[in-house]
Amino acid sequence: MAVQLESNVQEKVNTWLEGNYDIDTKAVIQDLIDSEKTTELTDAFYKDLEFGTGGLRGLIGIGSNRMNRYTLGAATQGLANYLNKTFAGETIKVAIAHDCRIKSDEFARITADIFSANGIKVYLFESLRPTPELSFAIRLLDCHSGVVVTASHNPKEYNGYKAYWVDGSQVVAPHDKNIIDEVNAITSIDDINFEGNESLIEKIGSSVDEKYLDHLLTLSISKDAIARQKDLKIVFTPIHGTGVMLVPALLERLGFENVTVIEEQAEPNGNGQFPTVVYPNPEESEAMNMALEKAREIDADLVMGTDPDADRVGIGAKNHHGELQLLNGNQTASLLIYYLLNAWKESGKLTGNQFVCKTIVTTDLIDNMADAYGVKCYNTLTGFKYIAQVIREKEGLEQFIGGGEESYGYLIGDAVRDKDAIASCGMIAELTAYAKDKGLSLFDMLMEIYKQFGFYYEGLISLTKKGKSGADEIQQMMADFRANPPKTLAGSEVIRMDDYKALITTDLRNGTRYEIPSGKMGIESSNVLQFFTTDGTKFTCRPSGTEPKIKFYVGVRAPFEKKEDFDAVYASLKDKVKAIGDELGLK
Repeated sequence: MAVQLESNVQEKVNTWLEGNYDIDTKAVIQDLIDSEKTTELTDAFYKDLEFGTGGLRGLIGIGSNRMNRYTLGAATQGLANYLNKTFAGETIKVAIAHDCRIKSDEFARITADIFSANGIKVYLFESLRPTPELSFAIRLLDCHSGVVVTASHNPKEYNGYKAYWVDGSQVVAPHDKNIIDEVNAITSIDDINFEGNESLIEKIGSSVDEKYLDHLLTLSISKDAIARQKDLKIVFTPIHGTGVMLVPALLERLGFENVTVIEEQAEPNGNGQFPTVVYPNPEESEAMNMALEKAREIDADLVMGTDPDADRVGIGAKNHHGELQLLNGNQTASLLIYYLLNAWKESGKLTGNQFVCKTIVTTDLIDNMADAYGVKCYNTLTGFKYIAQVIREKEGLEQFIGGGEESYGYLIGDAVRDKDAIASCGMIAELTAYAKDKGLSLFDMLMEIYKQFGFYYEGLISLTKKGKSGADEIQQMMADFRANPPKTLAGSEVIRMDDYKALITTDLRNGTRYEIPSGKMGIESSNVLQFFTTDGTKFTCRPSGTEPKIKFYVGVRAPFEKKEDFDAVYASLKDKVKAIGDELGLK
């Protein structure tokens, strides 16, 4: 063999060539060898796909570090083994859903076959469905676990696999580690039982849809405002994804009569190519362009777009200059929480026993608002599974109002235990109607929040580092920040460092160290660093758990007194975030 590979990579390649893998897979591997594609072989085999903040996710292709029937099969067999051990003697049930991506339906069927082959009852959605509906179905059907085949908003070349637990949340410790142990215990492809048992597979669909929609209608707060603003002009795009299955139906049932769906993006794209966008992520303005163009054409009040598996939603509204502007995830989360807190206060439901929840990289404006309403705000690691963990641990003790994260994921109520863009679209449309009923736009409401609590601005610097060399570079960057914390950020002294890997808080002024409580409330050891300055700036470093990226989150704030100051204050805070990125060399 002319190609020279590291020993661990060569060992995995040999296993796939010599093992009971299909002929086509072996042919692709051999072609890479014959073509001396060392980099491609290394990237495909240098490690195994692992559960990150979003489960199993990777490029579709051959290899242990790719998403394919074998890596998915090993994950499913490991999960099946764990379920059979954990719930021995019970009739174990799982629910499975999938999105519109390449091979999603095929992967969902393989998953169903493996579970059923292991004696597990399977409820398999008959066609694509939103991720939050899978969470709802687990709880509705008293399942022990569930799986949704999706790579969320990743590029079209990716697919993935999220595993859920009995409460409808993504798996967290100790179950995630235990499942990985079971997966790692599968040393041969022959350990995976691909032979499905049709008698244990039941198709589900419209009946679950109806129960889910009925639940979402119970979340509505301002029915009178909707009735008065039923002609609110709404533009919605599912960006070729699963949102089209339920968002238009929900808006109609809520009473909105003037909803325009972007037809060119309404058909779920069967081969996962997302033909009208480069990147099917509502966080990216390019993905929202068609919806924004239609909104300008019809003078819409609100634009909403969901990602392929409909757990995230991006929105746009007219700003103070009358121009349509996309809001970021922190702004949308703040609007939702503000609306919910106000509504609960007005209805006399705030007793001091309620809470909201967010991730540590999400705006601290939410903490400030919750405190003003006498509501607790819990902060978790990045990943909605940690917010779900807090809801579970507080169940029966405290009442969950809502929560969210900066990456465009939000949750209202606790019947679903993952971010829910379907419910969020309904509530965002409602709060827009509520604001308009008071003569305000969404942007006006946001400025009212800033006047009351301060102008919070958050910037994200995301660096892509692909392959093994990229992964090594990311680890080195984290090691450098950990060993040499910045002294100042934009001229403000850095006074505290929170190291979530070591679970230690350090007062950088005197070296005093404190332990960060872990093991519950959404906190565990994770490779995340946070730095805090005297002027309230927060800087976070975090390698992505689902993409070859390292992310830097910068949160700054300033007083805000009147609408006329918005542009100047915004520009000042934006410049401050850029200055911090520049001085740290984050390019």
